[in-house]
Amino acid sequence: MGKFDAKSFNEKAFKYSVEHARIPNLKTNELKKSRALKGSSDIRGVFTAQNGTAYAVIAMKGLLDGDAVNYDGQTDITATSTKTFERGVVVVGRAKAWTEKDFADDVSGEKFMDNVADQVAEYWDEIDQDTLLAILDGIFSMTGAKNLEFVNNHTTEVEGNMEATTLNSATNKACGANKKKFTVVITHSDVATNLENLNLVKHLTYTDKDGLTRDIDLGTWNGKLVVIDDEMPVEEVTEGSGDNAVTYNKYTTYVLGDGAIDYENIGAKVPYEMSRDPKTNGGEDTLYTRQRKVFAPYGISYTKKSQVSLSPTDTELKNGQNWELVNSGESVAANRSYINHKAIPIARIISRG
Repeated sequence: MGKFDAKSFNEKAFKYSVEHARIPNLKTNELKKSRALKGSSDIRGVFTAQNGTAYAVIAMKGLLDGDAVNYDGQTDITATSTKTFERGVVVVGRAKAWTEKDFADDVSGEKFMDNVADQVAEYWDEIDQDTLLAILDGIFSMTGAKNLEFVNNHTTEVEGNMEATTLNSATNKACGANKKKFTVVITHSDVATNLENLNLVKHLTYTDKDGLTRDIDLGTWNGKLVVIDDEMPVEEVTEGSGDNAVTYNKYTTYVLGDGAIDYENIGAKVPYEMSRDPKTNGGEDTLYTRQRKVFAPYGISYTKKSQVSLSPTDTELKNGQNWELVNSGESVAANRSYINHKAIPIARIISRG
């Protein structure tokens, strides 16, 4: 039975194995791997129950509010009720295929489709990372008075490099006393190197079997795990012109709390399948892959105001029109109640290093 024959391929038993050397992949996709992502039974349940839905609105219970009256024996006690908040979540669908020719295997003695199969999981990690960065870009592009309370307060831009007080000030600006919820800093290696040079990063250690304490390639800054990933946004900026022009990089560092982004793999009907074409190019195999996933930032709703198809593109995810703070959803905007932006453990710091 041929491993990649279209009739014998078993997608449930599809395995990734390493048999051949290949070009190193320098992308680490640390945002996807961080503790910022957590599963959501509510999201999983709504898409399971609705059988194939690409978009859903999930209810979030509101908090008690309102002023207490004076209890003096002559003032009536007034009652209010809690509001239900609405949170829109969207399934992001992506698909990709790879084709390898029989003749390439014949003349090289290699199995090129094995090389493809070995990299599929890593490839999809990269796609997920792109999706997450597009979503973070989108929520920080929101407009409107209430949404800008989040954008402005959860963004800290410093003129130069990060300093010892930058992280603490940025998280306090974003969430006040709730800043304790932040647990991970995801930053570019250039920024991390600057922090290391300032001795701001404390490397974690372990004790080996001989009782010796050694550093490991992880560190903390103000008690928050520092994750280094060169896929974090970098913008080249030029100020002035001619001989007076100055060019520098602006780096975006994200600070997130555990569970800042709900994540669920909704799945596709056939996530992997092989197709055998014996005629074209003397014979070739194509591996088709598909996925459908939800990445939903806590406290922020996807509105689908500017989305053409049933799955948003990265460009649509970056569009601030498609995001808003979770609210009670009344038709008249003035009557809506919004989630307190300080409850959302997502912040960004923009610096030159």
